[in-house]
Amino acid sequence: MPSPEPHGVGARLTTAQVSAINRFPDDNPNPVMRIDADGHLIYANPASAPILSTLGVAVGDEVPAETLARFEAVAAERGFVEIVAASRTYAVWPVPIRDMDFTNLYGTDVTAERAIVKFPDQNPNPVFRIHWDGRLAYANPASRPLIAGLGLAVGVVLPDELRDRLLARVRATDGDMVEVESARRTYALLPVDVPEFGFINVYGTDITAVKERERLARENERLLLNILPEPIAARLREGEPLIADRFDDVTLLFADIVGFTQLSASMSAQELVAVLNDVFTVFDNLVDRYGLEKVKTIGDAYMVVGGMPERSDDHVARVVSMALDLADCVAGIPAAARLGITFRIGIHCGPVVAGVIGTKKFIYDVWGDTVNLASRMESLGIPGRVQVTPAVAERLDATFEVEARGLIDVKGKGPIPTYLIVGRVAEVREIPVDTTMNI
Repeated sequence: MPSPEPHGVGARLTTAQVSAINRFPDDNPNPVMRIDADGHLIYANPASAPILSTLGVAVGDEVPAETLARFEAVAAERGFVEIVAASRTYAVWPVPIRDMDFTNLYGTDVTAERAIVKFPDQNPNPVFRIHWDGRLAYANPASRPLIAGLGLAVGVVLPDELRDRLLARVRATDGDMVEVESARRTYALLPVDVPEFGFINVYGTDITAVKERERLARENERLLLNILPEPIAARLREGEPLIADRFDDVTLLFADIVGFTQLSASMSAQELVAVLNDVFTVFDNLVDRYGLEKVKTIGDAYMVVGGMPERSDDHVARVVSMALDLADCVAGIPAAARLGITFRIGIHCGPVVAGVIGTKKFIYDVWGDTVNLASRMESLGIPGRVQVTPAVAERLDATFEVEARGLIDVKGKGPIPTYLIVGRVAEVREIPVDTTMNI
């Protein structure tokens, strides 16, 4: 049997290869078929199954006239016919064996080659091609805004930083993408080595909308964490319908600006809000510094809790330390110092119930007798001083100096002893805290 050599793009079959195919076609991983002079399929190896299925023929059947005509048209020039079968593209060479009156068909899967050559122009997403030296070899129509935004053109070398990032991803073979900004859009680029052709295909996706959604999600998360403690926000995100917890031991602090109603009457709205913002920013920083939780602000009052939602053993000392630092920190605000702003502060510790209430303007709040008594310590306190209950005073160690104020009449409780925090005792260790506070 003669051993002709088919020609065309894709694999080139040598005389020895054709001879081997003719001897062992069943073992060939590529399609091999045979058609007699009357156009009947008289042989097909197992690898030909996808092609036969697409053509709708089996051994013994007559090959469709249109397909025979295509084979006859390319046979004289040793060309090939492309057949798409089972999502693959095959190049099929017809090789007439004239002295035996039949034609052999030799197929090769050229799916990858066709994707490289044809697909990019039809891709609605950016696709471009670079050489290993970073020179741009090709860019499909969809990549024009990206390429123009980067100041590139075919034949131009990519900027060193972008080229190095793309080449690093190719060498890593981990499928990670490279993000770039171009023409006010954000693109994710996936570089894929095509070693058969010595270049790199870069497949781009416009992720501007995705990045914007991520930014909005981060902003929503930030706003959520301004309202709720992180553990509570996590429980809401996980779909917990009702959040309600009992804490057996927490410390509550209430702070209120002395004479704020009279003070605000002499200020413009802008001045009033600006002063409150400066003062409460100091509060917020101290809350972060001592690992506490801001519950809420009510007008010019500020409510803080220690020991929840994450429990701790030293929440009493932390809350008292915050109260002592407050006066010095507020004194550092020029407007507050000029206006002579001072606070009444009250602290109590004990059990509370905490939970999220509301579905729209929701809030994480606490309830119970501990809350009420802490509030009374503030409202019945002395301007510029920190007043605490016996429960707080007896849990403070030698770090703090405390003096008895005496009995005060508390609504619903009657006379109870109260104490004033004098300050920290010198030469005694400070409570370990985050010292990176930025006020």
